[in-house]
Amino acid sequence: VLPACLLLALLLLAPALLAQQERGLIFNLDIGELCLQSAQCKSGCCHRTSGLSLARCAPKAAETQECSPKSIYGVYYKCPCESGLTCDANKTIVGSITNSNFGVCKDPQESNRR
Repeated sequence: VLPACLLLALLLLAPALLAQQERGLIFNLDIGELCLQSAQCKSGCCHRTSGLSLARCAPKAAETQECSPKSIYGVYYKCPCESGLTCDANKTIVGSITNSNFGVCKDPQESNRR
């Protein structure tokens, strides 16, 4: 009788366990969920609006939007650009330290066509 009950319990819990793995509690987080590192977010951007705000997963910056160059810190004030775009920003050490290394997402192919 015990093995049958155990089998029934596993069959009932399996869908819940699979759903939890798809979304994730630590990784694979959706936009708007709290995060500590960009690697946790499906979008690849853990964003905060100020030094005192909580960071949340956010979409990457689109063309002509403000951006930050990719960073080792993993939390951004401006998200990096979407795939295929480059962040035309101040990439100096001073810009990184003073948090003024923001730029604008541009299509690198656009400048080659001119």
